[in-house]
Amino acid sequence: MNSKTNALRKKISKQEGWLSVVVNILLFGLKYWAGIMSGSLALVADAWHTLSDSISSLFVLISARFSHKKADKEHPFGHGRFELVASIFIGVLLIVIGLEFIRGGIEKFLNREQATYGAIAIVVTVVSILMKEGLAQFAFWGFRRTDAGILKADGWHHRSDSLSSVVILIGILIGQYIWWIDSALSVVVAFFLLYTAYDIIKSSISVIIGERASPEFEKKVRVIAYQSASQDIYLHHFHLHNYVTHIEITFHIRLPGDCTISESHSITKKIENDLRRELEIEATIHVDPIA
Repeated sequence: MNSKTNALRKKISKQEGWLSVVVNILLFGLKYWAGIMSGSLALVADAWHTLSDSISSLFVLISARFSHKKADKEHPFGHGRFELVASIFIGVLLIVIGLEFIRGGIEKFLNREQATYGAIAIVVTVVSILMKEGLAQFAFWGFRRTDAGILKADGWHHRSDSLSSVVILIGILIGQYIWWIDSALSVVVAFFLLYTAYDIIKSSISVIIGERASPEFEKKVRVIAYQSASQDIYLHHFHLHNYVTHIEITFHIRLPGDCTISESHSITKKIENDLRRELEIEATIHVDPIA
């Protein structure tokens, strides 16, 4: 990943993080005020849920700051994987929120509680849904532009708040006809959030542990390597190292046994340079002699 891509990644992450912090604080104030004015404990609780989103957004900002730090003596491969750690933390927050939805839904059902809100609550809830989904879409757009997993995670966190507001709005509209609808929808949304958290945590941990290069990626490397060497060098033993802000790959090639050290170095150096230019990856190549 080149410096231009990393700069864009950092810029969008900071924009999304600060925008999220400001909007979430404003929505917290609106929801809390609406909850007090309408006597709705659910809206007050949802307000605190919104404020919790600011925490995940702060992690986006922290990630943007630390994951793009240059390599140093203690971290020779850079700090890109800090983004994965932050994504896992947001995934854990989604799990906590999802479990809280399940607990609250069951408690409401057992107590036969119905959602009772006024006009103020309806307006504030609709505004919250639109603004939170807007934040989610901006985060997802940033993820598509930069492939920054932290933005995807924060986008789903925004959507979790939007979905919780949808649950409240549905309860407002039809709760007077079906008393348990608020409880049921809370549990449905909770399982959706738990699955999302599972997907975020699984994908982040998979990169940290280490993943095999995909067949498509290996094919691209082979094509470039064969063109660079202008001979059959038989690539094998691929190992991919994803550091988020850059990718490194190691593999073996076979060269004739009578090939000099200087010739071998020239061939491998050309392959490494071409891979860096074409795929923006750093390659380390081991040479095996053809018997």
